[in-house]
Amino acid sequence: MNYIGKKVEEFKVPAYKDGALTTVSSDDLKGKWSVLFFYPGDFTFVCPTELEELQGLYEEFKDIGTEIYGVSTDSEFVHKAWLDASEQMSKVEYPLLSDRSFTLCNQFGVLIEEEGQARRGTFVINPDLEIVLYEVSADGIGRNAKELLRKVKAAQYVAKYGDQVCPASWEPGDDTLTPGIDLVGKL
Repeated sequence: MNYIGKKVEEFKVPAYKDGALTTVSSDDLKGKWSVLFFYPGDFTFVCPTELEELQGLYEEFKDIGTEIYGVSTDSEFVHKAWLDASEQMSKVEYPLLSDRSFTLCNQFGVLIEEEGQARRGTFVINPDLEIVLYEVSADGIGRNAKELLRKVKAAQYVAKYGDQVCPASWEPGDDTLTPGIDLVGKL
């Protein structure tokens, strides 16, 4: 299924953030850029490396008006225990959502049913709650937070300047392209 342009459906799930149990809902995503970062499970191997790398860039994501949400099928209590037990995970400041009901995993098509876990799925959602970018990879393949940050910046640029597009490896400040007949065969 193609998720580009799909609207996020209403949801409300338990979460753990800043030493407190809380909830996160689709209303929390409205009006800002969001990244839902699905991962298979707490207390695993590749997952903490990804979440730690995201934390290292969290301020940069916030600087561009983007909130990060880590999502797994573990409970909010397990999220707390993981952050309490692991030095590298204790640094995580963004919310960790608990999708024990599989509401989000099913909505975003990342549930591994026979395991009750999420695939490694990354979904960038615009302020209108539309998916503008997503990536799903095999369980053993870690993602790159720097590339995700670059892609979010490109998505924001395209949303702001709809007549321009960002070529491969585009970074803010680089030249963009304005699609049109004059570019045909010139690239």
